Amino acid sequence: MTHRRAVWLMVLVTLLWSIAGVVARHLEAAAGFEVNFWRSTFNALALVAGLRWLRGPALWSGLRRAPHLVWISGFCWAVMFTAFMLAITLTTVAMVLVTMALGPMVTALFARIFLKQRLPARTWAAIVVAGLGIAWMFGGGAGDGSLFGALVACAVPVAAAVNWTILQKIGRSTVNAPDMLLSVLIGALLSALCTLPLALPWQATAHDLGLLALLGVVQLAIPCLLVVTLARVLPAPEVALLALLEVIFGVAWAWLWAGETPSASVLAGGALVLLALVGNELLALRQRAADDVAAVRQPG
Repeated sequence: MTHRRAVWLMVLVTLLWSIAGVVARHLEAAAGFEVNFWRSTFNALALVAGLRWLRGPALWSGLRRAPHLVWISGFCWAVMFTAFMLAITLTTVAMVLVTMALGPMVTALFARIFLKQRLPARTWAAIVVAGLGIAWMFGGGAGDGSLFGALVACAVPVAAAVNWTILQKIGRSTVNAPDMLLSVLIGALLSALCTLPLALPWQATAHDLGLLALLGVVQLAIPCLLVVTLARVLPAPEVALLALLEVIFGVAWAWLWAGETPSASVLAGGALVLLALVGNELLALRQRAADDVAAVRQPG
């Protein structure tokens, strides 16, 4: 897979991730942990069907023999699936989204420490600018949230940073690389089991279950399987940086289909994030073109 194709697929991933907010606005009775439970349950069912088709009977034996890195990644997926919903119940959406903007910085730090990966100045600059853009978008309401809720929200970018770093480390291996698609299934199962007691008594209507099934399959299962593959091609910090597009798309969905008109600060901050992302990708493209020219001119 080429870098350009991987970037476009990552954009598709963020587009699918971003529908959660606008779909949740149309739920009739389900709320809180029940939303997370049903979403993770449908996610797990879709993953079982998809991976059973891809892996056949070897799926279950693969789970039993999965190495520790697969389970660590699965735990990270479970934290990412669950902590977001828990944070939403404890603090404002703005506080959660501002906290999640720390993801690229944490991922870059982990990649530098654990993978010895040198990041170009353009990526560091894009991370900082994108973080400022997200803070600008949601800073107006961030002060209304509780400190505990913000601490819970911190689990999302930290778990994501660990996960992207693990996936890239595995992606570098060419011998006996474990099947990391199994980690997404493990994460979905853990998330559903952990939130089941907190989801009772169930109140979701048939309408709600249909929407939550849509979220489990389209918003979680498909993009999460894609991102596992893309993490083998894209550097971990770049995955985290592109993932910020989820916030931009989420605002757009809410504007178009939930009647939430964004403020001037949201539009300005979103433009800043897009500028950082596009600028980073254009500079990366230019650098690769220059490297290709240098390789062609090199004698011998």
